[in-house]
Amino acid sequence: MTPVLRIFKEQIVNFPLIFRLAMYDIKGQYQMHYLGILWQFINPLIQISVYWFIFGLGLRQGSTTGDIPFIVYLLIGMIPWFFISPSITQGSNSVYTKVNLVSKMKFPVSILPSITILGNLVNFLFMMVLLTIVLVVYGISGGWYLIQLPYYIFSLLVLIYGITLFSSTVSAIIRDYQLMVQSVMRMMFFLTPIFWTINTFPEKVQTIIKLNPLAYIIIGFRDTFLGRSWFFEDWTYTLYFWLFTFLVLVIGAILHENFKNKFVDYL
Repeated sequence: MTPVLRIFKEQIVNFPLIFRLAMYDIKGQYQMHYLGILWQFINPLIQISVYWFIFGLGLRQGSTTGDIPFIVYLLIGMIPWFFISPSITQGSNSVYTKVNLVSKMKFPVSILPSITILGNLVNFLFMMVLLTIVLVVYGISGGWYLIQLPYYIFSLLVLIYGITLFSSTVSAIIRDYQLMVQSVMRMMFFLTPIFWTINTFPEKVQTIIKLNPLAYIIIGFRDTFLGRSWFFEDWTYTLYFWLFTFLVLVIGAILHENFKNKFVDYL
């Protein structure tokens, strides 16, 4: 566990640096665009509109998901995904793209995925505000279940950091891995219950779907905002999620510690 503790300490000690670099990346990304940072909201809104038109109005003929309007059901799944997908794909490439900038100075390479994650987190929080407004308009409230929202956000951050720490190390060594990450994330979009409900499948199929840790997050967000259940009610699923997350985090930390001084040799 020593590599994990050491890496977490680096994140805490260097958080001011992580924050500054994340804000710099956000500003630099849209510096040459007339609408600037607004594109962080325009792109997701366009995609949500397309999926709602195709799946909500087209395939579902405007029907609801249970007693929940499909647009609400879709938003609760899509907004976390708009944070998950770019964080994993960009974070997995963070060491390879920036290691040359820090190879000649004392710089904790383990914070590079955190910079990407924090940059995307800002957009995610603003989109959550949009989701809250939509829920108020439709008169939907999670009630007391909303107090577990910080738990699911924390779970999401730990999972993504573990994945990106592992992936950024492997991707810097084996470049084909980055292409595989991109392909897997495109596939996971359809295998994660974002715009469909897991309850429509037989119990055995549901068990297989739940092996995907991202499903735990999406289901958890829906349970929270729609006031369905507490995270500890299905303690076996919660235990599986954290065992998976810590396993990825430990493996990623060990790999990172072993290769962090050799990244430049692979570029």
